Amino acid sequence: MSESKCPFHGSTTTPNLGTQNKDWWPNQLNLDILRQHDTKSNPLANFDYKKEVKNLDIEAVKKDIKTVLRDSQDWWPADYGHYGPFFIRMTWHAAGTYRTGDGRGGAATGAQRFAPLNSWPDNGNLDKARRLLWPIKEKYGNLLSWADLLVLAGNVAIEDMGGPNHGTALGREDIWHPEKDIYWGAEDEWLGDNRYGKTRQDLENPLAAVQMGLIYVNPQGPNANPDPALSAQDVRETFKRMAMNDEETVALTAGGHTFGKAHGAGDEAHVGAEPEGASIEAQGFGWLSSHKSGKGVDTITSGIEGPWTTNPIQWDMGYLTLLFKYEWECKKSPAGAWQWHPINCAEEDMVPQVDGSDEKVLPMMTTADMSMKVDPEYRKICERFMENPDAFGEAFARAWFKLLHRDMGPKSNYVAGDFKDVEYIWQDPVAAGKTLSDNEEKAVRTELANSGLTQQQMIETAWASASTFRGSDNRGGANGARIRLEPQKNWEVNNPSQLASVLEVYEQIAADTGASIADIIVIGGAVGIEMASGTKVKVTTGRGDATQENTDINSFELLKPRACGFRNYSEKEFAVSPEEIMLDKAQLLGLNPVEMTVLVGGLRAMGVSHSGDGIWTNGKLDNSWFKALLSMDVKWHTSGYNSYNGVDRSTGENVRTASRTDLVFGSNSELRAIAEVYAQDDNNEKFVNDFITAWNKVMNADRFDLN
Repeated sequence: MSESKCPFHGSTTTPNLGTQNKDWWPNQLNLDILRQHDTKSNPLANFDYKKEVKNLDIEAVKKDIKTVLRDSQDWWPADYGHYGPFFIRMTWHAAGTYRTGDGRGGAATGAQRFAPLNSWPDNGNLDKARRLLWPIKEKYGNLLSWADLLVLAGNVAIEDMGGPNHGTALGREDIWHPEKDIYWGAEDEWLGDNRYGKTRQDLENPLAAVQMGLIYVNPQGPNANPDPALSAQDVRETFKRMAMNDEETVALTAGGHTFGKAHGAGDEAHVGAEPEGASIEAQGFGWLSSHKSGKGVDTITSGIEGPWTTNPIQWDMGYLTLLFKYEWECKKSPAGAWQWHPINCAEEDMVPQVDGSDEKVLPMMTTADMSMKVDPEYRKICERFMENPDAFGEAFARAWFKLLHRDMGPKSNYVAGDFKDVEYIWQDPVAAGKTLSDNEEKAVRTELANSGLTQQQMIETAWASASTFRGSDNRGGANGARIRLEPQKNWEVNNPSQLASVLEVYEQIAADTGASIADIIVIGGAVGIEMASGTKVKVTTGRGDATQENTDINSFELLKPRACGFRNYSEKEFAVSPEEIMLDKAQLLGLNPVEMTVLVGGLRAMGVSHSGDGIWTNGKLDNSWFKALLSMDVKWHTSGYNSYNGVDRSTGENVRTASRTDLVFGSNSELRAIAEVYAQDDNNEKFVNDFITAWNKVMNADRFDLN
């Protein structure tokens, strides 16, 4: 029996599953992304964490964490007798995977416990940090998720070392198996960087990190080239893609590197396999080192060796002071990594060894650190911070809070914690809305029905508004009615001229009835569906209207769909197929394969298609679209990229057109099986009801108050 090899770590797996479907048909559409977070692996599937975490005694937890911070272990001794810097790195790396391109990554799910994140090179030895926290998790059990604990521990560490902190919001629910369908890059080797176009700014979307297996940038410089100016380019592009501007980038770098040290005490060849590649007897531990003791002063993690500041477990201005006090020279660490040391370092700036001995060592900086001094814009910010330490502390606290909470979405998702009661624009604030009475809602429905708007106009507007939602970071959605604001009102996919005329009508109805435009948009979609189906569509009101002032135009532009299979829209030809883009969108909306199928079939049946393809029926919400798709009276021919002609088999005449996102429901065996159910004569009523249920799921996706 031959062994199957894993391209990432070279380990072997003993079970041979034989040749699988994906081996025979590698280009077949894989629907697994829509089955992500299946509850079958969740032992707490019926546990309401967001409710129960409110009963957690957070001060007691913080007290216990502070005890752990100084409770050194023989199996993994704390540097300088304090685990604070170690926990900060763990927290930073849990949150730092967030990227604005698709909102995926971040700390909100506790994903660092699973592959590939638990075995990324940049997460070396963080398995020990999580294991050190196990007694805390064991004690508080279901009241404290791993996701919240991984964040809280870093904040307690900052607080315990005298650093500025805006606190922790709790409410993150754990996942229970790897998020295997998140795209982290196409490379098949660690630290590969086949993700660039012509320049270092032309990084493949939606990626943010510069190399496979890194959180941010290579600390040695681009591809270990110790050029601070080039490193600054990587730092700026990466942090921008993680929602940070220049000031936030400097604050996080200088503040985070105020604490702790890097580890590269020996040749990295002595370091064993990562957790996913380690032997069974290692019990989840990876990177076990044969270099001397393998721990403490002998630890090898990043390969860079040394502390950043003279007092690595105390918040101070040491990082910026040392960076600008000295000229620095580039040298190799004991592990062979490029790093920088101060020239003619004064005795008072030397640093005690981590084991508490009398030995003193030189501070160091990485190439990425040196970019803070070399890049003109970063340097200005550093100099301003040195002149005003309080401003530096506040900037760090704000940026750190943003880093840890960016992927939680609106502030309404902060269900417990010790966070400051402050509102930030990146939380996408929306004023509280009014829940309409039955008579008030009826008045809105009556005006909509008499407005002269078509069912298609109302349905398209409601879908365009609500379908911006991203479950990855809880951004977008119908609440706030940001479709009437920049940048959404001018997106091509939203048909701006039609949208403007619809919104003009809605604004008048809002003035007449006192309802929010956000609610009117959703009620309009419901009225349109009722016109198409004759079936009542219930609506939950209570949405508010956002303002242009509390809308971050640049970050909302990242929600713009450059292709939308639900609306048969594509602005250009992409490297991946339209149906794959549709799957990605469906997953961000929280849809399963059945919900995706009924929504596409229903939208087409009611005439929703930006390209005009896929419109084969009379505008009614019924199962006729599936019947037409599956009919053997028509055969299909390609007529261009994402364009197909349907030919009547008996006459040879072109009778309809379609896109790939139409035809995939007939060509893919899994999707066809679902389509066949809804095309049956006895399932028309089921289709209408299932469509309305899936529709309301999208309309209410951002109504966290209902969940």
